[in-house]
Amino acid sequence: MELKNRFVRSATWEGLANLDGSPSPELEYLLLELAKGQLGLIITSHAFINKIGQARKRQLGIFNDSLVASYTKMIEKIHQEGSKIILQISHAGCRAPIQLIKRKPLGPSFIRSQECVQCEEMTKKEITQTIRDFQMAAIRAKRSGFDGIQIHAAHGYLLSQFLSPYFNHRTDEYGGSIENRSRMLLEIISSIRDKLGNSFPILTKINSDDYINGGFRPFEMIQVSKILEEIGIDAIELSGGTGLTISKYSYARKCKKENVYYYDSARLFKTKIKVPLIIVGGIRSYDTARELVKNKLADYISLCRPLIREPYLIKNWQEGITKIAKCISCNKCYTPIKEGKGIYCVVEKRRKVV
Repeated sequence: MELKNRFVRSATWEGLANLDGSPSPELEYLLLELAKGQLGLIITSHAFINKIGQARKRQLGIFNDSLVASYTKMIEKIHQEGSKIILQISHAGCRAPIQLIKRKPLGPSFIRSQECVQCEEMTKKEITQTIRDFQMAAIRAKRSGFDGIQIHAAHGYLLSQFLSPYFNHRTDEYGGSIENRSRMLLEIISSIRDKLGNSFPILTKINSDDYINGGFRPFEMIQVSKILEEIGIDAIELSGGTGLTISKYSYARKCKKENVYYYDSARLFKTKIKVPLIIVGGIRSYDTARELVKNKLADYISLCRPLIREPYLIKNWQEGITKIAKCISCNKCYTPIKEGKGIYCVVEKRRKVV
C-alpha cells in the first residue's frame, strides 16, 4: 500500500454510523473531508465483528455480508481524493454494555468491577468462533474496497484484554506467558492471511502500556511486537490506556500543551523492531511530526482530536501554513457523542453536511 504522505487519521469513534452498523451520509461526509484534507491514510472507527462484540450504539459494523455494499461508494470517493482507507475491526470483550448486547459480555477471564459488568470467560469454542468472525470481517472489508484492515488490540477491548495480565487469568494455552496471551491475536492474523494472502495489508494497534497496576507494560509490548514482526505484520500503531478509570492515563488525555505520549515507548520500539511504526497521541505540530520521522522514532504520524477540529490541517501544513493545531485537548468533542449527536469540536462551528 503506497501512501502520498506519512500522515494518518487514527481510528476515532464518531457515533455517526446508522443503527445497523452501516456508514451514514454524515459519516461519509466527515471521512471525505479528511481525504480532501490530504491525509495519506484514513483509519475508520472500530467496526464490530459480531453483535456480542459491539461496544456502543451507532458504531460501525462489519458483522454480516449485507454491510459490504454500504461502504463501497464512500471508499470510491475517498480514493478519488488520493487517500487510502482501511477498516479497523474490533471486539469489545468485557467492555460490551449488557443493555446493548442483551447478554453478559465475553472476555478472556471472569471479571467483575465497577466499570466492566460481570464478564464470562470465553470457552475455546467461543475463541475459535471469534477468530473466524475476525477473519470474515477482514474478507468483507476487502470485498467492500478497503485498502487493508487494522486489528484493534488496544484500549482495553477484547484482544487488549487477552494481552493484559490484569484481565487475562487463564491457565490454558491462551493465558499465562506473553506467548500464550498473544496467541489469539496471532491466530486471527494467520487466519486472515490464509484467506487473503500477503498482498492485503494487515495492521494492528496495541497498547504500549495499560497504565494499570498488574497490566500490560512496555517490555511486553516489545515482546508482542517482535512476535508480530516474525509473522509479517505490515505496521503497528502504538497507543496506551484502557479508557477505564482504573488506568492512570487514558488514550485521550486532557493536556494543555503538546506532549508526545508514547515517545519513550517509540524509542524503545525502534531499538528492537523493524516493522513500520505509527505513533499517535499528543502530537500537535508539524515540527514535532517532522522531527519524529527525521530522528527515526516513527515512520507515520497518526492524529485524532486535531482532525476533529481541523480536517484540513494536513493540507494547510502542505501549503506552508505550519501553525500548531488548534485542538486544546479538552475532550469536549465527546460530549455530543454521548448526547447522540455525533462527534464534532464544540469550540468550532459544526460543519454542515451537504
